[in-house]
Order: sequence, then C-alpha cells, then structure tokens
Amino acid sequence: MSADVFISIDCGSSTSYKDENGIAWTGDDKYVKTGESRSVQSSNSFSHVADTLRVFTNKSKNCYNIDSVMKGRVLVRATFHYGNYDGKSSPPTFDLQFDGNKWGSVTTLDSLPFLVELTYVMKRDFISVCVAQTETDQFPFISALEIRSLELSMYSAVDVNYPLFTRRRVAFGTNATIRFPEDPYDRLWRPDVFINDTIKVSSDALLSSGLTKDNPPPAVLKTAATAATPNSTIDFFMAFPSSDVPTYINWYFSEVTRLKPNQTRSFYIYKDNLPYSPPILPPYQNCTELYASNLTVFANTTFSLVPAKNSTLPPLVNAMEVFRIGDYPLTDGTNDKDVRSLASLQKTFSLLQDWSGDPCLPSGYEWDWVKCNGDIVPRVTTLFLGGYGLSGLLPDLSSMDALQTIDLHNNNLQGNIPPSLGALPNLKILNLENNNLNGTIPASLSTKKGLILRVGGNPGLCASNTSCSIQAPASNSSPKKKNILEMLFATIISIIVLQLS
Repeated sequence: MSADVFISIDCGSSTSYKDENGIAWTGDDKYVKTGESRSVQSSNSFSHVADTLRVFTNKSKNCYNIDSVMKGRVLVRATFHYGNYDGKSSPPTFDLQFDGNKWGSVTTLDSLPFLVELTYVMKRDFISVCVAQTETDQFPFISALEIRSLELSMYSAVDVNYPLFTRRRVAFGTNATIRFPEDPYDRLWRPDVFINDTIKVSSDALLSSGLTKDNPPPAVLKTAATAATPNSTIDFFMAFPSSDVPTYINWYFSEVTRLKPNQTRSFYIYKDNLPYSPPILPPYQNCTELYASNLTVFANTTFSLVPAKNSTLPPLVNAMEVFRIGDYPLTDGTNDKDVRSLASLQKTFSLLQDWSGDPCLPSGYEWDWVKCNGDIVPRVTTLFLGGYGLSGLLPDLSSMDALQTIDLHNNNLQGNIPPSLGALPNLKILNLENNNLNGTIPASLSTKKGLILRVGGNPGLCASNTSCSIQAPASNSSPKKKNILEMLFATIISIIVLQLS
C-alpha cells in the first residue's frame, strides 16, 4: 500500500530536492500565481523546508491549486513558520480554507512552526488551499503544503461529507516522530508527551501492514506504553477546548510479546470514569483497533485504560489518533458550469489568472470581480470587469445562465458581440462601452425584453445592418459637425433600453 498522490510543496522556493526522510520536495511556482518569496532569519531556521515562505500582500484570498488529483480520500497538511522573516517580530493571524470550505484560523508564533492537517473525501478532482487576510496589515503566508492520498476505506466510520481535523496522532513508547517511509501515507506519529506514570516497552513481534482498516504502520505497533503496575490505569489528558466538540478517536492495541500460559492482559476503556468498551485483549503479531465516532467531548473529558479483574499484566496502548469532526458538511463548491466558464475566461485573458480557488466560497471571500448568490451550490450572477485592461475577443459565456450583469466597459475587446449572450435567461445589464467591438448588435440582444444594453464608444459597432450601410459624411464636412454626429450616434447606441411588453 502506498499513496497514489504524494505531493510536497516547499512554498517560496524554486528548487527541488529530497529531505532526510527521502521525501521529494518541489518549489511552488506552478501551483500559485501570486505572492512573494521570502526567507526566515537564519537564527530562526529549524528545517530546510521552512526556511522559505510565500507571503501575500495584495489580495484578501490567495490560493494554491493542485490539479489532476484523483477523487478520493486525502490528507492535506500545511505548515507556517514566521521566523521573523520581515524583521517586525509581529507574527500574523489569518484564515485557512480548502476547496471553498473554512479550515480554521492560523495564529503563528515568532520562532515556532504552526502545523495543521485535515483528512477528507474530495468532491472534485482538484484541491485548492487558500490563505485569507482577516486583520489589517497582517499578511497571510505559508511555508509548506503536503498532499497525500489515502485509501477510501480509511477513517470511514465518519460520514464522508464531513472533514476530519487532526488534533493529535501519537505513537506510544517511541522517542521520535514516525512518518514516511515507515508510514507510506506519511502521517506524523508523535512521541507521547501527555500521559504520566507509564513504562515504555518494545515489541518482539513480526508485524505487517494492513492489519486494520485504518492501516497503522508496523513501526507504531513496535512500541507501546504500559501502566506501571497490573492494577494501575493509563489516563489520557486530552485538553480539549472548553466548548463541546464532535470528536473521532482511534486506539490501536498490539501485544508486545507472546504471553505465557499464566499471563493475561485484559482491560477496558473508560470515559469519565464509566465503562465505554468491551474487554480488550491485545493480539500478538496482530492489531486490535477500537474507534469512537461522533463523541461529544468537553475540556474535562477523560479517557482511561482500566485493568480487568483477572488481568495479570497492566493495560497497554501502542498508538492513538484524535480528530475533530467538521461542524458543517463539505461544500460541493460553486456550480461546475460557472467554474468551467470562469476558467475559460481566465485562459482567454491572462490578467485574470491571479484569482484562484473557489470563486464564490467561503462566503465573504468571492473573487474581486464576481458576485454570487446564496445558493447551497452558488451561482455567479455578476461579472465586474470594467477597466481591467482586457484585450482580445469576447468569449462565449452562454453556460453561465445565472448571470444578471456583465460589465466589461473600458477594455480593449475586439471582434463581434457573441449572439449567445442574448440567450442568457437572467441577463439584465450588459455594459460593453468603450471597447473596440465591431459588426452589428445581435438581434438576440436588440430584442431581449428588459435588457439594459450599453455599447457606446465602439467605433466599429453598428446598431443594425441598415445603420452600417449609411454613407459616411462628406469629406468637406467640418470636424465639429462630424464630431457632433459621431457623439449623437454613440449616445443613441449607448442607451438602448428595451423594455418590450
């Protein structure tokens, strides 16, 4: 088993390399169009990956787009290391988003990294990770971004419509973090630092992969923590937030040695001093996984491993994962038709390619030049592209059938007006003033009920074939008279307001 998608992006870097774990890192140039590369102060360096970062100062939302990712369950991990890169000793706070969903708030520290991770089932075949400014003069940044595909069967005890935010992943009894290559999915299994009065033990068992549905790597089952005596408990001090939080927990149990006939290891999981599980007898050369899904936990919630009365050996635990379940189901994102049309628009006009991520979501973080409705699957209702310096042919927007306003005035658009614009059922305002459009106004627009059409300032544009055949004024006409005629014609064209009954 291995991750089909295994992408490691060193943000702010332009080089590719392998780190001490054999992980191949690449620069971020092909994943993001905005931001500036910066380096942390050398005194704050803790790893090569976090020595550079990309900071965003110009737009409220900036996104990394990872295309050609197959649909399925993925693990996404983002790292933020301020490292006083700007010399201000003022680490910022900002929001983090993925695929149009809110991830959480990032509160960075002066010299310590801030790492966040989530697991979810993708709705589309691409991933966007965005940082969004929330405070004036506090600029979002990112140091590293990692994408790992998981088996769809993993973590399936939780509804696939909800994300899992990693709170901790622990390998008990180990002294160092276990990750790739020991874990082919590159999950980070940290040493335990929050249980007391336990003894670290090692396993002599031969262990393989795939022993349970969530595929703990054999390396995390090779060590464990046991209670100090057969009658002692292991207490987990979770330090959950003060409010009630929906939680998903996995425990992994594997016996570390072949027991003698007179030995027994049996225990229970207790929650808040009440029995919570059937008796657990860890198997040798195998693994028992016990999970608890949709738990409601509080700041004082405690879990304990309590020995059974007939147990001659103390409780034992090898590994544990704790997730917060997302408060809201994953969004399907902006309507596919609108997303594809906007991508085509960006391909036509390269000046628009700085905008990425979901165009409408999360709410409040729409692209600067679009307006969306409040549907569960949002539709784009307005394009505000006046004065954007766009040059070229006007593309086909006919699939964006929720559009009510298209504002493209003061650009350098050329060619004919696409008749398909007249087929947009909800279009109320079309502003094409001051471009270089030519030909005639399509009948689909000139006869469209209730449409406000503004097309003045397009010297080559005619109201109809008849108006195009009118002879130009004689050459001896005075410039003043000629200008008056041109202004009058432009005015007539610019205020075509048809409200036919």
